[in-house]
Amino acid sequence: MSCVHYKFSSALKYDTVSFSGLHISLRDLKRQIMGREKLKAANCDLQITNAQSKEEYTDENALIPRNSSVIVRRLPAGGVKATSKTYVRSRTEPVSGTSKAIADSSASLSLAQLIKVDIDILVQ
Repeated sequence: MSCVHYKFSSALKYDTVSFSGLHISLRDLKRQIMGREKLKAANCDLQITNAQSKEEYTDENALIPRNSSVIVRRLPAGGVKATSKTYVRSRTEPVSGTSKAIADSSASLSLAQLIKVDIDILVQ
């Protein structure tokens, strides 16, 4: 009987999945790990990485040799969503009701003008 040793990245010790043959496909290994850990395929996916070489197995048909050690990470079922999009919302109404948005461009002061006002006040 052949086996593959696996552990979740946060776990301290390895568990074992047994199978017959010289290797196991990534798909079958994920299926056995999810069964042993009582995980549902609809809720998450597993990322499998070789513990020695740090190679990540991505092809579901990849063959993992017997007596290998792998690190398992749980991922959301839809994968990790990229956060490259940034949305900027402009508010015309104040959030707390105590301040108002200034729409008049002539009312804004530059940093140099504010520093000059502070210096003038200090000099007097």
